[in-house]
Amino acid sequence: MNRPNSTQVTTLLERTFPRTTRALLETYATPAYQGYLLEAWVFDDEAERQRTQAAFKAAGVSACLRSAYKPLVHFFLEELSWVSLTSLVIEYPVLEHSPRRFLLEAYPLAALLPKDVTLRWEGVETSATHYSVKVERSSGRQETYRVAAPNRYHQDHVGEDQYSPCGWLRLTSPQGEMSESVIETDYEALYQAAMSTLASAQWQSASPYFEELNFTVHLPSSDRRLAWDDEHISLSEALHEELYFSTLEYFQRQAGLALGDRSIQPGQIVPEVSTQGETAYLRMSLRPLDSSPSPRAAVALDTASQAIGAEQVKQTLATLSGQALYATTRAGRAVEARYVVGSDRAVMISAGQHANETSGVVGALRAAEQLGAQPQAHFVISPLENPDGYALQNRLIATQPRHMHHAARYTAFGNDLQSQPLGQPFEHAIREQAFAASGAGLHVNLHGYPAHEWTRPLTGYVPRGFEMWTIPKGFFLILRHQPGWEMAAMQLVEAVTQALAQVPGLVELNATQIALFETHAGALTFPVLNGFPYLMSEDADQLTPLMLITEYPDETVTGDAFVQAHTAQMATVVAAYKAFQTLILND
Repeated sequence: MNRPNSTQVTTLLERTFPRTTRALLETYATPAYQGYLLEAWVFDDEAERQRTQAAFKAAGVSACLRSAYKPLVHFFLEELSWVSLTSLVIEYPVLEHSPRRFLLEAYPLAALLPKDVTLRWEGVETSATHYSVKVERSSGRQETYRVAAPNRYHQDHVGEDQYSPCGWLRLTSPQGEMSESVIETDYEALYQAAMSTLASAQWQSASPYFEELNFTVHLPSSDRRLAWDDEHISLSEALHEELYFSTLEYFQRQAGLALGDRSIQPGQIVPEVSTQGETAYLRMSLRPLDSSPSPRAAVALDTASQAIGAEQVKQTLATLSGQALYATTRAGRAVEARYVVGSDRAVMISAGQHANETSGVVGALRAAEQLGAQPQAHFVISPLENPDGYALQNRLIATQPRHMHHAARYTAFGNDLQSQPLGQPFEHAIREQAFAASGAGLHVNLHGYPAHEWTRPLTGYVPRGFEMWTIPKGFFLILRHQPGWEMAAMQLVEAVTQALAQVPGLVELNATQIALFETHAGALTFPVLNGFPYLMSEDADQLTPLMLITEYPDETVTGDAFVQAHTAQMATVVAAYKAFQTLILND
């Protein structure tokens, strides 16, 4: 991979951050604190916290170090005995501005427990942030535990009020005197240093402000795999999400845009957060765009167990007959499509708009191969709309293959290609060309979303602007239609969901994920048809009269789960294409 040399890099900040566990030892593992009980909540893994407890014990200080991140889940994993459990009642704090926030933090506890353990959640309106866990065992014995969940009120990097998990210290003297205080951990200090550097840097007046803004981060804490589906606990992944979206939000606010505005073009924001070393490290730098190829061996599409290479996308596209269409990216990569002319009603097929959602790329190509074998087929396929993001995704998974990497979501401009102005030569131009050539009445737009929990623990925990995507809830569809096309849209979703219900495992996947979603996030508010949730809305500005968007929980999945994902994407395209040919239209 061609990475920039040192002469091409401008360093904005480079520093290390003393590990909080070691700092606590230096301060409190002394004769002055012998006989004390020290309790601390830090952002670190279990192994380091246990090592620190042992070091305190050797110094004559009783200590218990807990996780500041997802404290209830860690309590069940590290402190509570599961032997002979029969029932649990868990009371969680209800916040006025976010009533189910602490229930979400407990995800996926309901799925981790033995199936014969009954569980009831009870929300309690309180200003105190702790859980109350009432346990009953098979012997009839009952126990009650208070599980602290330290949080602090603060203003974030864009001046918004937040209530976020934080470091915390509680000291109890031999005489029983207790003192408690917030402590800034290494994890929080690193993030704050990044935000302060962002705010103090001198950015040029016109966007894009840079080619690549890189955050190279070393975190010593390891990820923890959970015994449920694709779930894990990862401080490094959460920090990637914080750095990426916080930086986007900073530039949105600086430009006078609403938070979450996808038209902002700051440049490519790249947090590379690795798990290594003994001390947290951050380097912020400005670099040239990485335009190097991302080679990957070609595989059979129908059994592809992970994202395929960009070269295979290009080669597969070249096997289709029809007219070649091209656009370009900021880094100079080609965006390609094929227009296959036939007697059917024309359909546009696209994937890879958000390049970390990779199952749609394979699903689109598999569908195109099926449709291309039909002599009357009439479609345009653009299977990889965001090649710059796709190359970044390939770069990031080399070190963190199980992370969702939302830095690869948008283009190298930093915007969502859907928000690019019409008439430019960049990514969105491929859709404009496809519509101009085909006059398609339907656009099938393949997407995905995180296959495991998505959090931002330093800015309120729940990802701002993406609240509905924080935990998986199965494969669902979004129907958007121009005015007057609602009846056709309803016909389409009925036909497509009927077909998807025949795909092995899909209805079962939805039922399982929706049940757990409703336990931790509340009742699903979408209508469900043939086992598939869907949303329908009117959009007068979209290119085609009908747009069908898929949302499969595919980010981070590999192996058989990835095969199931791109099979579902393929089945959606084929079913939608077939149904569209017989719809009663308004034309």
